[in-house]
Amino acid sequence: MHIITVANQKGGCGKTTVSINLAASLAREARRTLLIDLDPQAHCALGMAVPEDQIDLSILECLLRRVDGEPLELSRVTWQIAPNLDLVPSKAELAGLEPKLGDCEDAETLLSGLLKENESRYDYCVIDCPPHLGLLMRNGLRAANEVMIPVDTGYFSLHGLTRQLATIEKLGERYGTRPTVRVLPNQYDVRTKLAREILAELRDRFKGVVYETIVNFNTKLKECASFGQPITEFAPTSTGARDFQKLAREVIAVEAPVVPTADLLEHMERLAADAERLLATTTTLVDNQPTVDRGSAEKPEAAKTIPARGIPVLPRAVEESLQRKSPTTSPILVERSASATSATAPVSSSPGLQPKVDAAIAGKNPTTPLVQSQTPPQSSPQTPPETKSMTQDVATEASGLVETPPHSEEIDRKIAAVYGVRQEGEVIIFRSHNDEASEIQIAGDFNDWMPHTTPMRRLADGDFEIRLKLPKGRYRYRLVVDGRWSHDAHNPAIETNEYGELNSVVEVAK
Repeated sequence: MHIITVANQKGGCGKTTVSINLAASLAREARRTLLIDLDPQAHCALGMAVPEDQIDLSILECLLRRVDGEPLELSRVTWQIAPNLDLVPSKAELAGLEPKLGDCEDAETLLSGLLKENESRYDYCVIDCPPHLGLLMRNGLRAANEVMIPVDTGYFSLHGLTRQLATIEKLGERYGTRPTVRVLPNQYDVRTKLAREILAELRDRFKGVVYETIVNFNTKLKECASFGQPITEFAPTSTGARDFQKLAREVIAVEAPVVPTADLLEHMERLAADAERLLATTTTLVDNQPTVDRGSAEKPEAAKTIPARGIPVLPRAVEESLQRKSPTTSPILVERSASATSATAPVSSSPGLQPKVDAAIAGKNPTTPLVQSQTPPQSSPQTPPETKSMTQDVATEASGLVETPPHSEEIDRKIAAVYGVRQEGEVIIFRSHNDEASEIQIAGDFNDWMPHTTPMRRLADGDFEIRLKLPKGRYRYRLVVDGRWSHDAHNPAIETNEYGELNSVVEVAK
């Protein structure tokens, strides 16, 4: 679990707004997220419409009972706000925690111990700290992997940021732990000259520490708190929602790669060994095909056909000649001279091809050969004389002959028809393939970009599918594969969004 503590000793910089909306945005990115309110003002519960009179247990009881030796299960305190988002609320009585603990030795590590016991339940924990340095803020800083300092782009913010950095540095020296410190420009109003100057000063003075994301001033962020909703639910298409979505993705982008455990590696080795044994004992398809006696094949002749399968089998000399040709060479067509009555002219074994050859010959001058003479031209001695006539290209006069497309192109067309997005009547079918994915969700204009509301149904062999009835119109969408956003690789219709990423596009016609 990655623990992010939102702290600043200066009030009015938007700590609670950042905490609520960052946690909601991480949950929307399919990350299991826990939000803990360490501020006695209890604004997190207020901003998420949790009735104060119904809060019986809070973070206060969790911390106090750890001192008494009777730990309280975190699940008894949490409130589920949305899918993947839980809240541990606060109460006004939390302000009396420090006097109650007195000189307790482990007073500053109570929260870190509580989170360590529940680290497997969540991917992220966001902690909202009070605006003053005390026992509660020290608990939040001791537990943190990362400290996020929101800074509104005003003059007093630089002074408050300097004090907060000094506090973190002193605590790091005392406890020997140094969490990552990041600065978030918040409530930025690009219209004012002072805001632009403060932002430039932040980036210049704290290089490498300031987030690339900037949370712009947006009235929707203030309105959503009064309605008890995070910005992702209140106004998911607003500028504020886009800013926090970008911030959440920037936080997720630095996630440590998953390292497989020893048990998993051992299991993978067993699977690989089983696969090798299976391959070693499996008879290939070629071994099961009927064989043809090639001992008497001295000269090139018309292709023979196996009646059971309809598979043409060429003589050995012709097959060896084909193997020497480049794979990009067009398929060889059986040559036919201009004389339709010639008994020695080889003919195609395909009944559908013969009428086209006859028609092409009938429309030409009988004295002009359709293709080059079968008399072998002068060539290098390395080419076997008996195979030269079979490897010559068909002349342009035979343009009526349609060549069979390569097998790989047929497969590509079939894949394109199966995967991606297509319309069948009133139903739009989204289908994707991913052997390694455990879950694929879809987010787009049709569900307010909330992937948890539209999971795709898992089929066999790594296929995922969902069928939606959508009104006529144009929709943008993206896939969320195990929490990672991407465009639909099987849909060629794409466009760039405001984040420089790709959205897939589907046109619904009725």
